[in-house]
This record gives sequence, structure tokens and C-alpha cells, in this order.
Amino acid sequence: MNRIYLAIGTNLGNKPVNRLNALAGILENIGRFSAISSVYKTKPQGYESRNNFQNMVVGVDTPLSPEEILRITQSIEKEMGRTQKTTDSYQDRIIDIDLLAYNDWILQTENLQLPHPLFHLRRFVLEPFNEIAPDYVHPVFRKTVRELLMEFESLYIR
Repeated sequence: MNRIYLAIGTNLGNKPVNRLNALAGILENIGRFSAISSVYKTKPQGYESRNNFQNMVVGVDTPLSPEEILRITQSIEKEMGRTQKTTDSYQDRIIDIDLLAYNDWILQTENLQLPHPLFHLRRFVLEPFNEIAPDYVHPVFRKTVRELLMEFESLYIR
């Protein structure tokens, strides 16, 4: 069994229902939850919008491969009305599900990078991740999520 961490975010439509639908899709198709964070309400990052986000991180135990998880999360997003993810700009979205980490794997393929290449730079990921797995060690930086959050706060919060 593999332990993965997924970030879930929504800023369009009925956000609580969007989160619940994403959680149901994950439970039905990927695996059982080992942990579910609180919901963190945040402003959009990297673009302007009136629609604030609701973000959370979940831990999931799964027998699936990273590629299978990516395919399933993209399918859940599409079923919920998500349009194609953009690579050059951010935009409002009904749902966004990102694979943050898969065990302690380091992986880079054409479609997937593990751990997620930006999670250590996103407070809206670090805070809920720290809530459920503060001792998870980032396999590239060799620092815990707790340490990454403390570093983030010391660098960006003044």
C-alpha cells in the first residue's frame, strides 16, 4: 500500500459540494483516507479574481501507481466540469486536484513530477499539509512539511 497526499482546491460554484464530490471520487476510485485537513480559505495566488479558494490536503492509502492516480484525478476534475489545465497562467476553477507526494518517491516524467514541484512555495498547500502530516519529509529538500512551512513563513511573512 502506498501513502499519497493530494491537494484539493475550488473557487467556483458551490465550493463545499465541489470538495465533497472530489472526496467521494477519490474514495471511490483511488483509496481510503488516512487523514483529511481542515478547509483553508485563501485568495487566488498568481492571478486576480473575486472568487476566493477553499483548499485542503488529504492523505490516501492506495495500491495505484502515480500515473494511474494522475489519470483518475484528471477524470474526476473533468467529470466535475473542469476544463483543460493551463500551463502558462492560472484561472478560476471548479476543482483542482494535485498529487503532492507519493511515498518518498522522486519522479519526473512528461506528465508528472513528484513531489509536486511547487508545493513548498504555496502556503495554501503547506498549512493543510502540515495539519495532517507535519513530519512528512520532502524527498528532494530532506525537510519536514513543518520545517518547510516555518521556512516559508520566515521568508514571505514580514
